[in-house]
Amino acid sequence: MFARKVTMTLKPHCTDEFTSRLEKDVIPMLRRQKGFLDEITFVVPEGTKVLAISLWDRKESAEAYNTGAYSQVVEILSKIVDGKHVVENCEVGNSTFHKIGSPVLA
Repeated sequence: MFARKVTMTLKPHCTDEFTSRLEKDVIPMLRRQKGFLDEITFVVPEGTKVLAISLWDRKESAEAYNTGAYSQVVEILSKIVDGKHVVENCEVGNSTFHKIGSPVLA
């Protein structure tokens, strides 16, 4: 399993609009992407910092999304995000949520 971690800062007082756009526009788009498994999004209590983690079946699926539909997500959120998104990619070492873990080395 592969993960994309995206961090961003929202403009002040945009938490509700962010949540709405995520639910109405971004998540339906993600569900149409080949290899997409799940999206987990965290918003800090003051409502300006966001951490979004998307889970993918494999690295190639996440990369295809990154070079394709992700530009649409950036556009959808452009009016409420302050600055640039920061994207990091990584292998999932363990996930109890999906009951998938890294292989045990003997």
